[in-house]
Amino acid sequence: MPRENQDLQDFQGNVPVPATMATPSAKHTNLSSKGPDRQSVLKRLQTELMALMMSGDPGISAFPEGDDILQWRGTINGSTGTVYEGMVYKLSLAFNTDYPFKPPKVKFESPCFHPNVDLHGNICLDILQDKWSSAYDVRTILLSIQSLLGEPNNDSPLNTQAAALWSNQEEFRKMVEKHYRPT
Repeated sequence: MPRENQDLQDFQGNVPVPATMATPSAKHTNLSSKGPDRQSVLKRLQTELMALMMSGDPGISAFPEGDDILQWRGTINGSTGTVYEGMVYKLSLAFNTDYPFKPPKVKFESPCFHPNVDLHGNICLDILQDKWSSAYDVRTILLSIQSLLGEPNNDSPLNTQAAALWSNQEEFRKMVEKHYRPT
């Protein structure tokens, strides 16, 4: 392994790093040599990955999928004291070359019974839509979704059945457990 890749691996606590993250050329991704804007997206996502890995936030993680820096897989653990406690949900994050000026497309890949998540995994969260700011990053997105699990916005439901059941936490928990599919 080249020394620069070894340094990254050691710095990250022996976590393997995709080739696009370890080399500045990013030759395996569609960002390579396409201009300064694409390179700035690459650099921003590399920085966000390192910050996320170093943050130590419990219950959230995300990494590029293979060698494509624009496609990430994330996980969110349900927070303690919520009906989602003990559950781990998988997410997909798709970035485009307008990032960070436009939000990534984020979806639940695991079935999630929630007032603000539809049957296809789409999420109704203001920071992923009209309240997006380039100051947000992957960490902010994951923490916001984790928080949303325990504190839904019933004024803007995507799943009306879940919104109607929310006030009855015992019945709601049964539906969450019925839909949950651990991997």
